[in-house]
Amino acid sequence: MIPGAELEAALRRLNGFEKLVGCERLSAGASRETYRLNVVMNGVSRPLALRRAAGGGPSAAGGGLAPGDEAKLFAAARAAGVPGPEVLLVLEPGDALGSGFVMEWIGGETLGGRIVRSADLAAARARLARQCGEMLARLHAIDVRATGLDGMLETFTPEAIVRRTHSAYLVLDTPQPMIDFTAMWLLRNLPASRSLTLVHGDFRNGNLIVQPEAGLAAVLDWELAHIGDPMRDLGWLMTRSWRFGHNDRPVGGFGEAEELFAGYEAVSGTTVDRRSVAFWEVFGSFWWSVGALSMGQSFRSGADRSVERPVIGRRSSECQIDCVNMLIPGHPRRPHQPADQLRDLPTAAELLEGVREFLRIQAETGIEPRSQFLSRVSANALDIVMREMALGPDAHAAETDALRALLHATGDRSSLRDRLCRALRDGSMDLHRSDLHTYLRDSVYAAVLIDQPRYAGAEDCSDPSGPPHALSLGAASAPG
Repeated sequence: MIPGAELEAALRRLNGFEKLVGCERLSAGASRETYRLNVVMNGVSRPLALRRAAGGGPSAAGGGLAPGDEAKLFAAARAAGVPGPEVLLVLEPGDALGSGFVMEWIGGETLGGRIVRSADLAAARARLARQCGEMLARLHAIDVRATGLDGMLETFTPEAIVRRTHSAYLVLDTPQPMIDFTAMWLLRNLPASRSLTLVHGDFRNGNLIVQPEAGLAAVLDWELAHIGDPMRDLGWLMTRSWRFGHNDRPVGGFGEAEELFAGYEAVSGTTVDRRSVAFWEVFGSFWWSVGALSMGQSFRSGADRSVERPVIGRRSSECQIDCVNMLIPGHPRRPHQPADQLRDLPTAAELLEGVREFLRIQAETGIEPRSQFLSRVSANALDIVMREMALGPDAHAAETDALRALLHATGDRSSLRDRLCRALRDGSMDLHRSDLHTYLRDSVYAAVLIDQPRYAGAEDCSDPSGPPHALSLGAASAPG
């Protein structure tokens, strides 16, 4: 919680500030906290936004710009014609509120699921993909030297960012063969060299403000900005995690790729490298599969004990199934769910059902919005536990058998996974092996059925017609 007295004291540095009326934390934001502030300035009630590092400290995801530097990026972007809020106040150490900044409040929709579904935004969606292309072209044209941004931003070549992401995964010490497989694919399929530019790093549905009339009204969340391949921003916007179930529209769940590319090319005067965008789309799922695991690690380490963290950690399987669909599409085995032969009353599953239903009821009551959100997250966590109880034994046994056959070795599932990951990294495991592909499809599919069976990538994987908009980077060409 934000201490009200300290926040009000900091806000007194704003010209015309009179008093703080309310402070509400919003549910959005995995690595930064966002609050809606209600203040009185010059006798008029006005909403503002406060954005700060999670818990007032460093991002749980690791890395990223300090909020003060992020505020400088907002200003540079606004000057270049990229819409965004004006930063009004940067927090100082003496404020005792952690690092962050206060900015103007821009009305509109930010929740990705509503942006792709709301009838009120139908007209905005029709032009949103092109607008995104236009804004990215303006963003990439910002002169990082003239603005002084080069002094605070890291520079990453495609190879460097793949290796950095893979290194961050290795630190977590959790063997995930599909992550290692994808890392090796990325390193063997690096995009063509091009001039490096300012890259937003998190330009996606969910970090945009959309209004019915204006369409794209603001670009938010610059904490991952760096200097790199501009095609990365286009690929990230098309990454499947941010389509919110609308996989038939590859740009954020709201638009077509050619609309995005047309907007970019019209403003930039350059041709979009479509193959590089496809590479960065794969990288996007790879990067977020690692990022989700790091969220779970922040809970395990005690850095952030919010129930939201381990649930986000389980989203790694969604990203991994997206990598399966793009690189080695096929039809996986579905784990068997045995009939419950126990006659105990009540069963462990029924006990969990009772707690889950209580939490869902709590989420609909008059408690404050953040608690409603966490109640829904807690209920979802229990759903995962119940599915693991039902599907896990068969899925884990089948995976162990597949690993033993693949590696011609004995051992438990964890040690065999570790052995396979090391073989993928050192090149002793041929990435083209069909039995490797079968193992990866089956094991990742089983994991996502436990973690989130309604995820669109899981449905694509089991669809005989194959995933929509599958890349031309399939099994024959993908690994090498």
